[in-house]
Amino acid sequence: MTTASLHFVQDEKARLSKIKESLDEAALQSIIDKTAELKALQASEDSLEARSTIPSLELSDLKREVTEYPMAVTENESNTGVTVVRHELGSTSGIVYADLAVDVSGISLEDVPLLPLFTRIMMETGAGEYDSVALSRRIGTHTGGVSVSSLISGVNQKGAKEGTVTTGEHFVSKLLISGKSTADKTDELFSIFDLILRDAKLDSQSKIIEMLREAKSQKESGVQGSGHAVANARIRSRYSVLGYIGEKMSGLSSLDTVKALLDQAENDFPSLLSRLENIRTTIIASSSCRDGMILDLTGDASVFEKIGSGVETFLNQLPGDADGDKLQDFYSEPHPWAAQAKAEMAVEAPLVDEGFVVPTQVSYVGKGGRLYEEGEEVSGSTSVVSKFLGTGYMWDNVRVIGGAYGGFCQFQPRDGTFAFLSYRDPNLASTIDVYDGASKALLQSAADLENDPDALATAIIGAIGDMDGALSPDQKGSVQFKRWLINESHEQRQKYRDEVLNTKPSDFKEFAERLSALKDASSAVVSSKAAFEDANKAGKSFTLKEVM
Repeated sequence: MTTASLHFVQDEKARLSKIKESLDEAALQSIIDKTAELKALQASEDSLEARSTIPSLELSDLKREVTEYPMAVTENESNTGVTVVRHELGSTSGIVYADLAVDVSGISLEDVPLLPLFTRIMMETGAGEYDSVALSRRIGTHTGGVSVSSLISGVNQKGAKEGTVTTGEHFVSKLLISGKSTADKTDELFSIFDLILRDAKLDSQSKIIEMLREAKSQKESGVQGSGHAVANARIRSRYSVLGYIGEKMSGLSSLDTVKALLDQAENDFPSLLSRLENIRTTIIASSSCRDGMILDLTGDASVFEKIGSGVETFLNQLPGDADGDKLQDFYSEPHPWAAQAKAEMAVEAPLVDEGFVVPTQVSYVGKGGRLYEEGEEVSGSTSVVSKFLGTGYMWDNVRVIGGAYGGFCQFQPRDGTFAFLSYRDPNLASTIDVYDGASKALLQSAADLENDPDALATAIIGAIGDMDGALSPDQKGSVQFKRWLINESHEQRQKYRDEVLNTKPSDFKEFAERLSALKDASSAVVSSKAAFEDANKAGKSFTLKEVM
């Protein structure tokens, strides 16, 4: 705790003590009685009469069929070796939305944490003959925006049953250059894509140092301001390969990476430059890069008619050999990063309760574990139960009674892991007790729902609402593209939706029973040293690490 925070706490205690001394016994008892009454009201359920006054949908109002969006896939388009995916919508107002996906599986796992820096450099240091200002001006003049990001996503293994917990070893890894423009400016958009892919300035030492200093500052403030995300990523890193890689790229581990990169940029820039250049050389290697390239386009019929020749020109000018080598089949073979990541997890992400010490007056409390084992089938009903738990029990006990700004839970069907999280929480040990009591409360809810079909319908409608949000044209194309990329079938999507709509009280009971037997459970908490000391007195011990 900082000196300022300590003074604040001491002043507040002194103020409250003075108020208490001014009260007689009757006034004190009145406050105690009112506090007990408030807690009873907070913990009580709304009456059926009160709930019935809230307007709501009926289950019969919900669409039973899963929504699909148009998609046409052409492999090796125009003999260029590149796959083109098109989403022809009714109208996109003359705008084309484009994503160029470039495979990055050839880089080493050690260099994967550099991808966030690398993608930022591609946009912010200039490219070719353009400095950063000129490139930004060109993008703003001719397009509706261009961005670069990384996409690492688990995929359904060929031959494996859909809807089951995966091994986590099968995934795709792409660098994604995204942008939009009017149809008549598509040539400019594609030219910018090609320019930043080939010729982004990787040698701008001063700019890169500035980026790393900014990234370090943002990550440090993020630990204090978004500790729930830090805790969640840390928990996920212990149970799945993708969770571990994601934590290396953007979680707490990445803060150490950024510090090391900043030191390297300041004191040994040629070594850092060599690593960055190697990433680019690897991903645009002429021998194989086109086999891993995918151009995803969303537009209407008139847009596609206007941009046809421009697409072919762009595909032909991309780096790589149209008749080059084939990449491995990620849907049949484990990703090249998987084996090393699994080996590292045992050392770098052990199943221990970790506490990350920062100067703060609140806590971010996370606890999770395995809800489903590899190969087990996961029903769509889990999304109903998980949301019900988060908006009911967690909200009431962590937010309303506990006083945290937020309390929620997350379930990942693909890897079978479940996590409880709190945001800006004044408590620590008592919040973990709330988490540990969730299975018992959910069992009681399962029994109550047997006699309350309206409450069950409300829970189902809430889960469907998360699935059926309104999408813009580019989002429709993106959703369908990612469905195809992960090798998810229409039949599986419909099965999952049917399971959501047909959720029964017995599904809540099964979820509760699994929760009570949560396997390999562990915690990750961001808080102050004083809070960890108090938690230790309450029987909650952590392996502590000073973050700042």
